[in-house]
Amino acid sequence: MALHTTNYYNTFIEVAEDCPTQVSQAPTAKLEKQTIADIQFELLVKNPYKFTSDDVLFQVFALRNDLTRAEHDEARKHFFSKGQPCFRASPLTKRYGFGVHADKDGKIAIFGRETREYEQFVNDDTIKKVKAMRSTKK
Repeated sequence: MALHTTNYYNTFIEVAEDCPTQVSQAPTAKLEKQTIADIQFELLVKNPYKFTSDDVLFQVFALRNDLTRAEHDEARKHFFSKGQPCFRASPLTKRYGFGVHADKDGKIAIFGRETREYEQFVNDDTIKKVKAMRSTKK
């Protein structure tokens, strides 16, 4: 079975062109169950450059589906047996104003669009830049 990946390397995902906020905002849980944005934000704020995109996306899937640790290996293989949306489609990059940097090892961290670090990534010619996906059509 072929496995797909969402990982980027030495890449910066810029905020979507139609992101509604000019300053990054932490997602706020509105329901009993954490949203995808809540989980992604919490994992990345507490663990910058610890996880790859695949790691974060699978952890979100595992938490939202109440998987036990014992189920993780098989579930991860099944999860990545088909393509998954990458962080270009994340609510963090589309709605909440965060850019995502993937280092040379594919480990990721988030940066608010108003930060100096965000600006440095945008202006760094040594890394690849991609835009987050738009929420609306042009």
